[in-house]
Amino acid sequence: MKNPKILYILISIFCVFAIIAGIYAQFINSDSGNVDLANQDRENEMQEKTQQEIKDQFDNLFTNTLNLGNFDTTGIQKINNEQNIVYSAIDLEESNDRYEIKLHVPVINIRSDLSNSLNQVTQATFINKANEILQKEDDGNKTIYSIDYVAFVNSNILSLVIRSTLKEGDSAQRVIIQTYNYNLTNNTQASLVDLITIKQLNRDEVNNKIKQVVTAAAQEDEALQAMGYNQIYIRDLTSDIYTVDNAGAYFLGPNQELYVVYAYGNGEFTSKMDVVLFE
Repeated sequence: MKNPKILYILISIFCVFAIIAGIYAQFINSDSGNVDLANQDRENEMQEKTQQEIKDQFDNLFTNTLNLGNFDTTGIQKINNEQNIVYSAIDLEESNDRYEIKLHVPVINIRSDLSNSLNQVTQATFINKANEILQKEDDGNKTIYSIDYVAFVNSNILSLVIRSTLKEGDSAQRVIIQTYNYNLTNNTQASLVDLITIKQLNRDEVNNKIKQVVTAAAQEDEALQAMGYNQIYIRDLTSDIYTVDNAGAYFLGPNQELYVVYAYGNGEFTSKMDVVLFE
């Protein structure tokens, strides 16, 4: 009789432990799920902060300098032998009742048809506006205008980025971004596809990330508009500018980071822009 009783007792103890183990496992799984969700939330927060940091990082690039790294410019024919391959042709800061200007205007100091052409674009886009501001009569509206730049050499690619900000009277502030990517080996412009190849990136992944970043920015602005905020920039997400083939502004940064910049002020009076970074 003792052996059956002992067997029943052992079975009962086993059942109790099985129930406890089941409850514990359920608790662990539930807690693990909460931890996973918490980790995901933290990752999402970090991603949001990173997007803002990318814009701050971009804004901090403009030091009005050329960063050659280890690149040797000895064999490059220059227009002005006393200067580097990019330098400030105009450095002017002046303020009065009519305007406040801070101008640091770069030129590409390479003896070639391409550099002449790119310098003419700089003239038309930035310098002509500066001359207009300097010569205008007092109309009661103060103009604030700035031009600054930065240039980097990565491998054999010279990337020059020029930024101007314009505020005329009560109009909205406008930010214009112009980029030039100059292949120093063959004196040709480097396309975004060329820079993607240097970075060993996948073209489809670049297209997808551009679309992802721009779509997220558009959704944030649409949410602000729904809350009653005015002067929200509305992007046309169906536009072909959001593709590798049609992206307007792009360059390689100080550590060969690839920036793709959508500065909507290039065509409209807005400071809104989207910056997509590939490190």
